[in-house]
Amino acid sequence: MMNFKNLKELMMNLSDEKVCREYVEQMRWKGNPICPHCKGANPYKLKDGKTYRCKEKTCKRDFTVTVGTIMENSKIALSTWMAAIYICSAHKKGISSLQLSRDLGITQKSAWFVLHRVRQLMGEPIDKMDSIVEVDETYVGGKWENMNRGKLKEMRKYGRENKVPVMGFVQRDGKARLTVIGKDSFKDVVRKNIHNSATVITDTHLSYQGLKFEFAGHEFVNHSQSEYRNGITYTNTVEGFFSILKRTIFGTYHQVSPKHLHRYCEETAYRYNTRKVKDNERFNLTMQNVEGRLTYNNLIQKVN
Repeated sequence: MMNFKNLKELMMNLSDEKVCREYVEQMRWKGNPICPHCKGANPYKLKDGKTYRCKEKTCKRDFTVTVGTIMENSKIALSTWMAAIYICSAHKKGISSLQLSRDLGITQKSAWFVLHRVRQLMGEPIDKMDSIVEVDETYVGGKWENMNRGKLKEMRKYGRENKVPVMGFVQRDGKARLTVIGKDSFKDVVRKNIHNSATVITDTHLSYQGLKFEFAGHEFVNHSQSEYRNGITYTNTVEGFFSILKRTIFGTYHQVSPKHLHRYCEETAYRYNTRKVKDNERFNLTMQNVEGRLTYNNLIQKVN
C-alpha cells in the first residue's frame, strides 16, 4: 500500500518509473506474479528488471505488469497514469478531459481515453441488494433545442430519444448503484439488482405495480399527494443520489453520450460508495482493480 496525504506526496513517491512499476506489481499480484496469457504462477524476471517470462511449456511468453490492464500498450508514463487515477478518483464530481489534459500535459484525446479507462476500474460486481432498498428512476440528457444540428438529425433518423432512463438503487446502510435501463422493463431491472428477500421502496409509478408479490415487501410514497416520507418509507436517499449524478454530468462534463453513460454512472456510484474513505485509501482500492483492458477501437465503436 502507498501512504500519502495528497497529490503532491503521491507524485513525490511515484515519480520514478521503476517505483511505479513495483507499486503496480504489488497491487496487482501481491508479490506473486501471474502470467496474464495462461495464468501460470511461476514466471521469472528477465535482466531488464521489468519483463517476465512464463515457465509453462505451452506458453513461454514474455509480459510486463501492464499487460492485461488499462495501461497496456500505452505511451503515457506510469507516473502520469498514477496521477490521473488519483485525480479521477479524488475529485468529488470528476474532472473533464480538457482539464486533465492541462494538468498532466497530455492531449485532450489521450486524457479522454485515460478517463474512460479509469472509469472501467470503478465498475463494481453486481451483487443483489438486500434489506431495505430505495428505488427510483430519472432521465439523463439535454433538450432537443440545445442539441447540435448534425447530432439531432442523426438521432431522429434512427428514432432515438434524447433522454436516457437511469434507475438508481440505494440499500439502507449499504451501497448505491446506477443502471442504464436500456430495453429492459423497470421490473426486470429491479429483479436483476435486488434479492427477493428485500423490502423495496418506490414511488407510485405504474411500472412498479406487483412487486409486492415478488419481494419480501413493497412500500411506496405518493409524491402526487405531497407524500415524501412515512416513517421508514421514503426515497429521499436515492433522489439525493440522482442529484449527485446530474451535478457531476452537467457541472463537470456538461454532456455525455448515451453510449458512454453507463461508465459515468459507475464512476458516480463508486465515489458515493467510497465517500467515507480517505483519498489515498480510495486510490489504493482503485489500483487493486487495475486488470481489464479497454481498447480505443472498442471505446469509439458505434452502437446501433
